[in-house]
Amino acid sequence: MSKAQRLIEMMITINAKRKFTVGELAEEFGVSKRTILRDLHKLEEAGFPLYSEVGAAGGYRLLKERILPPIAFSENEAKAVFFACQALQFYRDLPFEEETLSVTKKFLNCLSPDMQNTIMQIQKRLVFWTPDRHRKSPLLKQIFHLILAENTATIRYVSAHKESLRTIRPLGLYAMNGLWYCPAYCMESNQIREFRVDRIQDILEEKSYEAENCPVPDSIQEYLSHLEEGKDCRVKLRLTAMGVKRCETEFLLARGLQILSDGSGWIELDIREATLDWLADYLLSLGNHAVVLEPEELNLRIKKKVELLYRQYCE
Repeated sequence: MSKAQRLIEMMITINAKRKFTVGELAEEFGVSKRTILRDLHKLEEAGFPLYSEVGAAGGYRLLKERILPPIAFSENEAKAVFFACQALQFYRDLPFEEETLSVTKKFLNCLSPDMQNTIMQIQKRLVFWTPDRHRKSPLLKQIFHLILAENTATIRYVSAHKESLRTIRPLGLYAMNGLWYCPAYCMESNQIREFRVDRIQDILEEKSYEAENCPVPDSIQEYLSHLEEGKDCRVKLRLTAMGVKRCETEFLLARGLQILSDGSGWIELDIREATLDWLADYLLSLGNHAVVLEPEELNLRIKKKVELLYRQYCE
C-alpha cells in the first residue's frame, strides 16, 4: 500500500473510530508505530482535527468537526455542487451559512483555471433568484438542531395577529419564496401548524418528547406532498385563457387545473376551509378572468372584500 493510499484510508478509519491509539492503527495497517506517528503528523499539518491525550489511557481523538477524506469529482459533478450552493445565495439565513461559503471557495480553488472561468461565465448567465423578504431568521440554526434532535420546544411566536407561547414538535424545515417555514405539531391546538421561522422570537425550553403524543408525518417530503390538501370545501372555478396562465403559477391551484383547446379552462379541487380567505384575495387579483361556481361561501368572501375596497376608494 502506498503512503498516499494509506493516508486516505487512515482518514476514513479515524472518522469511523473517533478515538484511537497509535498501537491500534499500527496493528490495523501493518506498519510500525513510528510510521503511524509520521502519518498522523502529516494529517495534522493538512488540517485534520486531531487531539492527543497523554497518560496511561491516552491516545488520539477526533475533534468535534469531522474531515472527510479526499473525494474525486468529475467536472460536471463539481459544477453540480457549486450550483447547489449558489441556489441558496439569496437567502438571508442558512443553517450552515459560513460552511456554504467555505465549500464554494474550496471547490473553486481546487478547479483548473479553465474550469473556474467556465463557472464564472455561467454564473453571469444563470442564477437561482429568490426575492429578498427583508426578514431575518436568527434562530434558524437552533431550530435546525432541534429538528435533528427530535425534541419538542416551547417558543415565543409572533403571528400576524398576536404573540403567544407554543409548545411544538417540529417535523422539518422548508424554504419558499425567500422565507423559511417550520411545520410542527402544536400541543396547544393538537394539530400540525405552519410556523414562519422569522416570527419565532425565542426558544424558551427544549426537551425530549413521547412519539405517540406527537403524530407527525415521517418526513418533510411526505408533509409537503399533501400541503394545502383538505376535504373541507369543494372549489370550482371557470377561467379565461389569461386566468389559466395566472393559475398555472400557483401550486395550490395548478393541481386542479384543466385546460381546454382554446386556452381557457376550469379548476376543480378540495381545499381546507382555512385556505378560503387566501383564495378570495387571489381571485380578486384575477378580476374578470375567473368566475367562482362554488362554494357560495367563497363568493360571499370576495363580495365583502370588494365592498371594503369600494368604501375605501369610492366613497
